[in-house]
Amino acid sequence: MTSVRGWIALLAMLCLGGTAIAQDKPHWVASWASSQMVPTNENVAPAEDLTDATLRQIVRITLGGKRLRVRLSNAFGTAPLVVSAASVALSADNSSARIVPATLRPLTFGGAAMVTIPAGADYLSDPVDLPVTAGADLAISLHLPNPPDRQTGHPGARAHSHFAHGQQVMAEALTGAKTSTRWYAISGVEVDAPGARALVILGDSITDGYGVQPNTNARWPDRLAVRLRAHPATRDLAVLNAGIGGNRLRLDGTGPNALARFEREVLAPPGVTHLLVLEGINDLGTLTRDAPATPAQHAALVREMIGVLAQIVGRARARGIKVIGGTIMPDGASAYYHPDAANEADRAAVNAWIRKPGNFDAVIDFDAAMRDPADPTRLRKDLDSGDGLHPSIPGYQAMADAVPLGLFAAKARR
Repeated sequence: MTSVRGWIALLAMLCLGGTAIAQDKPHWVASWASSQMVPTNENVAPAEDLTDATLRQIVRITLGGKRLRVRLSNAFGTAPLVVSAASVALSADNSSARIVPATLRPLTFGGAAMVTIPAGADYLSDPVDLPVTAGADLAISLHLPNPPDRQTGHPGARAHSHFAHGQQVMAEALTGAKTSTRWYAISGVEVDAPGARALVILGDSITDGYGVQPNTNARWPDRLAVRLRAHPATRDLAVLNAGIGGNRLRLDGTGPNALARFEREVLAPPGVTHLLVLEGINDLGTLTRDAPATPAQHAALVREMIGVLAQIVGRARARGIKVIGGTIMPDGASAYYHPDAANEADRAAVNAWIRKPGNFDAVIDFDAAMRDPADPTRLRKDLDSGDGLHPSIPGYQAMADAVPLGLFAAKARR
C-alpha cells in the first residue's frame, strides 16, 4: 500500500512535470502579415511565371522568436492550390534572391514536403527550428507545379519577389529569376515568443505605404515597429500591416472592404492584443469623385461609416482586443478626390465620433498631427507627398512619431 509520503512525492513529481510542460508550451504570435486580395490588371502574375515556378519572396518580420512557422494563403482561389515544396531562410540581401545558406530550412506540412491548400483557405507550416530576431528579412520560397486558378496575393508588397522556373526552393540563389514587387500566396509569419503580443493596423494605401520605394521599409507601420522595439516596455509587440490601397469601410474597392476582412486579418492571427483602425478617406472621396451627392447621400455615408467602425470596435472588444481609433487626415489638396465643403463636413463628423470618449479605447489624432495649421483641410506641405492625399516619407515618419508608445506598454495591456 502506498505510503502518505509516497503519494506526496508522486504528487510533487506530477506538479513539477506539469510546470515543465507549461513552460515548454509554445506561445505563437504573428510577426508579419499582409492583407490578401484578388490581384487585377497589371498585378496578375502571368500564368507562365507561375508554372513549374519557384517564388522567393522577401518579408521583414517585426518580432523575434526561437522558432517560426509560415502561413500560406489560397483565400481567393476557387480550386485547391498545390505547393510541391517550400523553404524559409534569412535573406542575404533584401533586394536579391540570395539567402544565408546556414539558415535555409525546408518547410513541411504535417510532416510532408507537399501541401494542397483548399480553396478559400490558409495553411500553416509545421514549426521550424530557426531562431530569428525582430527586423530580420526572411526569404520564403514556394514551388508551384501549376498556377492558381485565381490568384491570391498582395500587390502593394513594396519588396522584391523573385520568380524562376524549376524546383529551386533549397538553392542559395535562383537561376534565371525575374523580379516583381508583389507577394503571392503568403499571408503571415508566426514566431514562438513567450510573453509577446501583436498590434494590427487596419488601413488603406496610407498604411500600405503608397510612394514607398521597394525594400526600404519606410511605411509608417515599419517606422512604428522600429520605435516600439527600441523601448523595453514595448519591444515584445509585433506590428502587422493590414493596409490595402484603395480600401474602404463600406464597399469593396481594390480589395475586400474593412469589415469583410476583419475576421481573417484581425481575429485570426495569434497573439493580437491591440487594433489600430485608420480607414475612411476613400469612402469620403469616392462619394463625390465622379458626380455630386445629395445631402441625404452625405448623411447616409457618415452614418454607415460610423456604423462599420462601431461594428469593428464591438467585435474586437468581444475578443479582448484594445481598439484604437485613428482620425482621418485631410485631403483638401487632392486632385484625385477634389473634396468640397460637404466632403470636409463629412470628414469632420466621422472624426468627431472617433474622438468622442468611449467609442474607442484610445485615439491617435493623425488629423491634428498632419494637417497644415494655416489650412486644416490640407496636409502640411512638408509632410505631403505632393498629391494632397498621401504623406511623404517624412510624413510617414511623422505618423509613426505621433503614436504614444504608452498605449502599448505593459501597464496598458487589457
